[in-house]
Formats: sequence, structure tokens, C-alpha cells
Amino acid sequence: INVVVIGHVDSGKSTTTGHLIYQCGGIDKRTIEKFEKEAAELGKGSFKYAWVLDKLKAERERGITIDIALWKFETPKYYVTVI
Repeated sequence: INVVVIGHVDSGKSTTTGHLIYQCGGIDKRTIEKFEKEAAELGKGSFKYAWVLDKLKAERERGITIDIALWKFETPKYYVTVI
């Protein structure tokens, strides 16, 4: 399955996509907890799921997505690619 996420600025695309990846098993709980701790240290605790895709330091500091991201994971039934 190929998934492309588009939307208006600050509409929650990265957060929703990161949460979807987590809920589908594409990233483990320990990593999300690490992101949550790091985000809280920058005063952005609610950004833990967005950080699944937002890797650049500037993205994390400013709370915006600058570059496109690609994430691949596998579920019991599907290979999923998210852009």
C-alpha cells in the first residue's frame, strides 16, 4: 500500500502520520517514548508522533516540517510506504 499525505500547513499531517505508523506497528513504543522525552525537553511534548518523520534539527526546534519524508513498514498483511 502506498500512502501520500497532503494538507494545509499546521493541519497535523506529520503528527497524524507518525501516530498511524506507531499504531500499525511501524515503530516501537520505546522509540516513541524517547521522542516524547526529547520533545518535552524542548517544550514540545505533543510533537512525539511528528518526530517519527521530522528528523531535521530545525524541524524539531521550530515545530514545522521542512523536508519530505518517506517511511516503510510491514504489517501482517501489507507492505506500507508512506510519503
